[in-house]
Amino acid sequence: MQGSSEVFDQQQMKETTDLKIDGVEIRLIRLPLVEPFETSFGKIDSRLIFLVCLEAEGLRGWGEVVASEEPRYSYETAGTAFHVIRDFLAPALVKTPVAGLDDVVQRFSPFRGHNMAKAGLQLAFMDLLAQAKGVSLSTLIGGEREHIAVGVSLGIQANVSRLLERVERYLKLGYQRIKLKIKPGWDLDVVDEVRRKYPHILLSVDANSAYTL
Repeated sequence: MQGSSEVFDQQQMKETTDLKIDGVEIRLIRLPLVEPFETSFGKIDSRLIFLVCLEAEGLRGWGEVVASEEPRYSYETAGTAFHVIRDFLAPALVKTPVAGLDDVVQRFSPFRGHNMAKAGLQLAFMDLLAQAKGVSLSTLIGGEREHIAVGVSLGIQANVSRLLERVERYLKLGYQRIKLKIKPGWDLDVVDEVRRKYPHILLSVDANSAYTL
C-alpha cells in the first residue's frame, strides 16, 4: 500500500505544474574564449556568463541571462539584470507556488522592459518544469527532432584569407550555418568573397547595430 502511495505521489507531481520556488541563485562566471572575438563593438577575449538557478522540490532548473557587460547592443547589462532579478523578479517568483509559464509571465508583467533578465528566469523555470514532469525540455516544448543543425559565429578577422580559413575549418567540423560579424569597411567585399568560395552554404551576417539608416 505504501508503494502504491509513492507511485501515485510521483505521478501527481508529474501532472501538476504548480511549483513552489524555494530559492533563486545567481552565478557570474568569467569564461575565457578559445580565441579573441571581434565585432563592430571591439575585441574581447572573455565573456561574463550570467547564470540563474531556480530551486523547487529538490530540483534545480538553470537558465542564462544573455545581457553583456556594457550597454552597447542593448540597454540591459549584467549589472542591471542582477539588480532587477534580485530586487524585483525573484521576490515575485518565491511568494506563492507558480502555476506554469503563463503565471511567470504574469508575475513579471508589472516590471517594464528588462526582457533578458526575465527570459533567463523563464528558461530556468522551463528546465525546472521539465524535470518535475519527468520529460526532456525538447518534449516539454513540443520538439520532434533528435538532432539539430548547429551554426557558428565568426568574428572580424585581420584579413579575408584568415576569415576563409576559419570558415573552412568550421565547415569541416560539421557546422551547417556560418554567421559573419561585419561593420562599415568590412562588409560587402568580404561577404562577396565568402559567398563566391562557398556558394551553397547557409550564410548570414551580423553588424551589431553598426549602421544607421
